[in-house]
Amino acid sequence: MSRAPGFWLRTYGCQMNVLDSEKVANLLHHAGWAAAAAADDADLLLINTCSIRAKAEDRLYSDLGALRAWRDARPGRVLGVAGCVAQQVGDALLARFPQVDFVCGTHHLRHVPAMVEAARGGRRAARTGESASLDRFDLPDRHPDLASATPGRAYVTAMEGCDMFCSFCIVPRTRGREISRPAAEVLREVQDLAGRGVREVTLLGQTVNAYGRPRPGPGDAERVPFARLLGRLAEVPGIARLRYTSPHPIFFDAELVRAHGELPNLCPHVHLPVQSGSDSVLARMRRRHRADAYRHLVDALRRARPDLALTTDLIVGFPGETDAEFRDTLALVRDVGFVDSFSFKYSPRPGTAAAGLGDPVAPERAQARLEELQGLQRGLTLAAHRARVGEVTEVLVEGPSRRGGRQRSGRDPYHRVVNWQPEGPADAEPGALVALRVAEATPHSLIGEPLAGGGAVKLAPRQADEPERIAVSGG
Repeated sequence: MSRAPGFWLRTYGCQMNVLDSEKVANLLHHAGWAAAAAADDADLLLINTCSIRAKAEDRLYSDLGALRAWRDARPGRVLGVAGCVAQQVGDALLARFPQVDFVCGTHHLRHVPAMVEAARGGRRAARTGESASLDRFDLPDRHPDLASATPGRAYVTAMEGCDMFCSFCIVPRTRGREISRPAAEVLREVQDLAGRGVREVTLLGQTVNAYGRPRPGPGDAERVPFARLLGRLAEVPGIARLRYTSPHPIFFDAELVRAHGELPNLCPHVHLPVQSGSDSVLARMRRRHRADAYRHLVDALRRARPDLALTTDLIVGFPGETDAEFRDTLALVRDVGFVDSFSFKYSPRPGTAAAGLGDPVAPERAQARLEELQGLQRGLTLAAHRARVGEVTEVLVEGPSRRGGRQRSGRDPYHRVVNWQPEGPADAEPGALVALRVAEATPHSLIGEPLAGGGAVKLAPRQADEPERIAVSGG
């Protein structure tokens, strides 16, 4: 009996790319492929790419150069590129890298098995056209041989694309315009995941809380406002935790804010990108909100859920950013008290409005600002962690800790990493929910200890008065 051909996936970038790679793996299993133990054992190697910053794109080109030897080492091997760089660059990748057999954009993942078979027959191709069809969400059910990389938790696509066109962001070019899945399909997928033992679901979308916005085309009648979608999913038996990422500040309404105080399994954590604390920088970024509107939204969320943990994205060194504008960002970070943040130096991306702006910030100045911002954040993170010492939390086990030994690691409802030494197999099994007491704080994680006698704990949302209106957009 001949063995099934083996595939190996490399994934760069965000949670959306991680989920896309899982979708491709599922499609390949259905097409008769099997996951290889390592790249050297594979007949197909597919790189799922990220282009949000130049560094990620440069990494792809470096890897492709090195993979020429991999492809030539065994006749019949196939090398493919998928994802955002594929969508952005298209068949230029085939011209630049003769070792690449096919290029598949973000809207055509379901065609990967057919493109692989064509490549095995010697036909190189690129498929990167934009599609507004819901067909790209029409994928087969999870194959029984597809192992979960994250037992107990799963990502689910709620919507794709973005209509915001922030001046620094390439996403509308690589992911296309907004398109929401019908609510019934999202609900069915979550119900199926719950039946397979998934306890935590994260809804994904480039502007996930824009889900359900009316747009011409099929499926509009099957969509609901985002808060209502969360409410339906919260009722699915077995789903202990709901999350979503990444929202845009201007798409929060009173119903969504209120959901954080009313849905017990909606986690007390929101990743809320702000990018800058300066109104003038936000205007150049075309973010469509102002710093005080962002603060107002944060206040409303914390009235609904006082223990809410907030994280964010920040860019320093945006074209024309002055010292005073950077200080505005530092002030907002202090005012909000983010538990954590992802911060980066501005990276110009092709085809974006900001790429044509003058007045660049000197690299050494941008680096100094990044280091100052990250130093401030480290202090805020450590203070937030220390404030939690002594409290009881519930952790979804992910697997072995990076610290090594028998230590295990997982995340609590606030999305903080917790490491602990398990007492037995029950509190070490990936996908299990374990009650722990926070015993120690570090700059990057919490250290937990099992509760005497075991048991589980639930964190109940604290009720607060509903805000009448959430005014987030700014002129």
